[in-house]
Amino acid sequence: MPPAFPKEELKKMDKELETCCQKAVPIEVVAALIWDKGRFLACQRPEEKARGGLWEFVGGKVEPGESRPQALVRECREELGITLSVGEPFLELTHRYPDLTIHLTVFHASIAEGTPRLMEHQAMLWVTVEEAASMLFCPADQEIIERLKQI
Repeated sequence: MPPAFPKEELKKMDKELETCCQKAVPIEVVAALIWDKGRFLACQRPEEKARGGLWEFVGGKVEPGESRPQALVRECREELGITLSVGEPFLELTHRYPDLTIHLTVFHASIAEGTPRLMEHQAMLWVTVEEAASMLFCPADQEIIERLKQI
């Protein structure tokens, strides 16, 4: 019979396995490319969160049972207090951060109702692609900026 591990050791092993799986199995994430008069909306992450202070496109994780567009509408309601009209996908990519891997789908979108408010982010700006190129975006979102430069 193999030796029994102490409970503390088993908890540590479970946490390590969970962390390993989060890094390897991509989390489904969506983001909105919201345009207004040649500028798009960029939001700055809160300092206390992972990648705090960096800029990003608004969005978040797809919950079980949601379609990607449904998740994007929900996230924009929760984070900005707006109702979004989701258009066609702009870009899909997979990005590996040190703590997790994401599969990101970026959708063209427009505001159907409301005015964006800071409900989760610490700042937001309407920026041109040129302005965005000099801002510090999350690494996955930098790939979106690079693609925007090409169009």
